[in-house]
Amino acid sequence: MAVLVTGAAGFVGSHLVEEIVSAHEEVRIVDAFTDYYPRAAKERNLARLLDSGAVALVEGDLATMALEPLLEGIRTVYHLAGQPGVRPSWGKDFARYVHHNVLATQRLLEACRGRSLSKFLYASSSSVYGDAESYPTPEDVRPQPVSPYGVTRLAAEHLCELYRTNFDVPTVSLRLFTVYGPRQRPDMAFSKLIAAWAEGAEFELLGDGGQTRDFTYVADVIRAMRDAAASAWCGVANIGGGSRTSMSDVIDIFGTICGPVDVVRRPAAAGDVRHTAADTSRARAAFGYAPQTTLAEGLARMVAWAREEERIRVA
Repeated sequence: MAVLVTGAAGFVGSHLVEEIVSAHEEVRIVDAFTDYYPRAAKERNLARLLDSGAVALVEGDLATMALEPLLEGIRTVYHLAGQPGVRPSWGKDFARYVHHNVLATQRLLEACRGRSLSKFLYASSSSVYGDAESYPTPEDVRPQPVSPYGVTRLAAEHLCELYRTNFDVPTVSLRLFTVYGPRQRPDMAFSKLIAAWAEGAEFELLGDGGQTRDFTYVADVIRAMRDAAASAWCGVANIGGGSRTSMSDVIDIFGTICGPVDVVRRPAAAGDVRHTAADTSRARAAFGYAPQTTLAEGLARMVAWAREEERIRVA
């Protein structure tokens, strides 16, 4: 029996595939290579595994492709595929978010219905909370997304719960809080911060710097996914990094690692929440989740990877 990873060429997906391969498990991987960011970056994420023959990549869109062959012999599904990005999810592009985040998830769940799965794990987002009613935020707080992206992530969560309660598909939805680390998407703040420093350019900070996030290192996320998939528990749980940090403090921490970077402040974008903070007590009780990487440690590892892989200048 094998493991399926959707969205396998993405930031988190590629780290998950590496972990599964290192555990000597058979893995099947699929990615649609949407054009949200350059395909070449996604191909680099999996290059070493593909070159070694450790995995074979299936390219396809879950919303339209035949799913039966993809699921044949699969015991665990890690569903990480989707259209990312809060800011582009408005207007005409909303259809893409419905297609890749809602329709694709419904089709995959429907195809899993009646199969003997050990777990269907869906990678959700803290964006479902919007401007939450309390911090740190527990899962029973009313979700109120403030972006179309968050709406589609919440809709996919609801689909997971519907298929779990009606058809016994063993679903887990993990609400991930601002994941960072090596291979982070180029549109995300930490990647932009490192790129600005490397190029001697200005870093555009959206907002006044007082906005906070519960930054979560990618290795902690992968550990959570693996532990949740191996557990008997099903439901919805937060996965956060364990500390709420402002962007101004992030820039200060980055400065101690790499040196100063020029910052120019721009207005906050529509759909950006002011704060996020995860109450992870449910994940801790359900499958032993405990983040192990501090923000300073994780940022240092991200910079070290950028130096090695991208050959950026050494401060």
